[in-house]
Amino acid sequence: MEAKRWKKSTRTEGENNCVELPHTLDEIRDSKNRSVTLVVPQAAVVSLLRSLGH
Repeated sequence: MEAKRWKKSTRTEGENNCVELPHTLDEIRDSKNRSVTLVVPQAAVVSLLRSLGH
């Protein structure tokens, strides 16, 4: 099983005040507390990213 690769926005400027998404786009976590994740439907994350212009 492949480990999830998490990514945060490049706009965070090195701060830990953002959310992170894995490459699978099915979870969200707070960069300040990476031990807790919120499982979300992948379609919802994709829709959110599209609405933000990503």
